Amino acid sequence: MNISMNLMLTEKVMLLTNQLYVSPSGGRELLCKLNHDMLKDTYGDQLLVFELPQRQVRGLKAIVKAFEGHIAGLNNTAIAEALRIIQMECVGKVFIDGSNFGEFAKIVKTNFPHVQVYTFFHNVEARFFLGSLRETKTLHALAVLMVNYLAERKSVRYSDKLICLSGRDSCLLQKLYGRAATHVSPMALQDKLPMELSSTGSEPREKFALFVGGVFYANRAGITWFVKHVVPRINIKTCIVGRGFENFKHDLEREGKVEVIGTVDNLAQWYLDSHFVIAPIFDGSGMKTKVAEALMFGKKIIGTPEAFSGYEDIADRAGRICVSADDFVAAIEAANIMVELPFDPTLRSLYESIFSFEVARKRLKNIMGE
Repeated sequence: MNISMNLMLTEKVMLLTNQLYVSPSGGRELLCKLNHDMLKDTYGDQLLVFELPQRQVRGLKAIVKAFEGHIAGLNNTAIAEALRIIQMECVGKVFIDGSNFGEFAKIVKTNFPHVQVYTFFHNVEARFFLGSLRETKTLHALAVLMVNYLAERKSVRYSDKLICLSGRDSCLLQKLYGRAATHVSPMALQDKLPMELSSTGSEPREKFALFVGGVFYANRAGITWFVKHVVPRINIKTCIVGRGFENFKHDLEREGKVEVIGTVDNLAQWYLDSHFVIAPIFDGSGMKTKVAEALMFGKKIIGTPEAFSGYEDIADRAGRICVSADDFVAAIEAANIMVELPFDPTLRSLYESIFSFEVARKRLKNIMGE
């Protein structure tokens, strides 16, 4: 091990992150937990974790502070405590898990210019919330967009290293803020494939296409479009799994054609039992967790170009890109030929070689060591 790597492993590192969950469900929660685990695996006891519990913005004073960057649990009390820890523990690097914490990046660099600040971009938040505004067109959505844009602009300006999930996000940072990412590190996931099924998979009792995702604007709009324009023309059942979708059974279910399951305890079994995964997503930022998850469970993905953003290099091996309802219908009709095995080890190998914990940990270790 060289001298610079030894120094990297002995200096203390602070992780500022949203509240961590033992069993995360949404894409952002999964990535926050993954980043924590990778840093913990690299730095051990030298890692200092500072979690920010989620708080609702209520009242005029809180709204004003939000425009100053006090969002997602970041406030004066939390900032003061984090700065105290940085000083007392002689922290050399701060890893900020989310570009909406730009105010913290600014304050750290102002008070401790020598401390290296790394900011991880789950999305380009300004782009993500612009999509939400287009969907809802409310004053609240506009305010959320403005707040996140102002915060993210600070992240780009005051961070030493900017880590994005994809080249597209890096280009968008350049376009919006005049600075591209310093590093691109693709989506990664902790392995959730049960060991007993790691080589054989499971044979489903009934063939079905699986849609996975929590209720947010792009997921809801995408599956609504799919149910309206594709489902009437295909002969395979579609199952919709994801937190919050149980509230939309009336809107989305079609007898014998679409079943809305909603929140589940065991997502792995739904992936393993599915014939293939659909990802009709038309808007968003970052990379879609469901694509890496499908590969983890050895499943083909039929999705839009947006769904495959960041996965372009392996899209032709992972599944089929569709830009229209006709494309989806044709791809689904061909699925009996395209999907040869209930568990495809070649798809699993894509996950292991690009999107697994160990590969991502090595990427992050190299980034932090620079």
